[in-house]
Amino acid sequence: MIADTGPFIILDSVDSTNNYAMARLHAGTALHGTAYFAHEQTSGKGRRGKSWDTQRGKNIIISVVLNTAFLPVYQQFQLSITASLACLDFLHRFTTEGLKIKWPNDLYWNDRKAGGLLIENIIKGDLWQWAVIGIGINLNQTTFNDDLPNPVSLKQITGKTYDSVSSAKELVSDILKRFDELRNNGFDNLYSLYNQSLYKLNQQARLKKENIVFETTISGVDRQGKLMTKNAMEQNFDFDEVEWLL
Repeated sequence: MIADTGPFIILDSVDSTNNYAMARLHAGTALHGTAYFAHEQTSGKGRRGKSWDTQRGKNIIISVVLNTAFLPVYQQFQLSITASLACLDFLHRFTTEGLKIKWPNDLYWNDRKAGGLLIENIIKGDLWQWAVIGIGINLNQTTFNDDLPNPVSLKQITGKTYDSVSSAKELVSDILKRFDELRNNGFDNLYSLYNQSLYKLNQQARLKKENIVFETTISGVDRQGKLMTKNAMEQNFDFDEVEWLL
């Protein structure tokens, strides 16, 4: 069952809200700011080809459509930073301690994952036409699959239960506010806030590149989105070039 609440579309069950949003874009029926929320997602997608597991009705599962034509294709990380900060804005309403962004765009409370993002794009030639920001936030779920190493929900953090639909609408508002900030005021402030909010900033972290595990100090993220580290020497890493080991 689909209930249309204007730009906020509620889906009872869907394979993936990102898939649904992309299909609507290709069909020409999605507008900037349209959000697709699902009570249940049967084939949720995460980064690095991983799945996103979520219990029906317990969490925020949403995809937001954004018109990105004003941004050059090579600046895609600016949107990742913008969306990550918007999710942090949302989470800060409920708890202010321990919230960080784990590069590139996972939401962490202490050393546990509260949510994540997956951004998919429609690019034609050198024009970045559209982006779909898929967001999963652990809201009320308290039991998780054993193969998820470190999940946490807002309910586990605060002891409170939240309405998933109204919470998702708040999150969409946060996304659009931060996106307007990027469009109207540029990237500099957002970039600074992202680095201030970075998980393990100036701390030791264990990373894995191919089959090599190493420890290094996280020194920030550069303007192109590369993770900057320093140990005996400084090294920068692209998306998916290294994997966090927690």
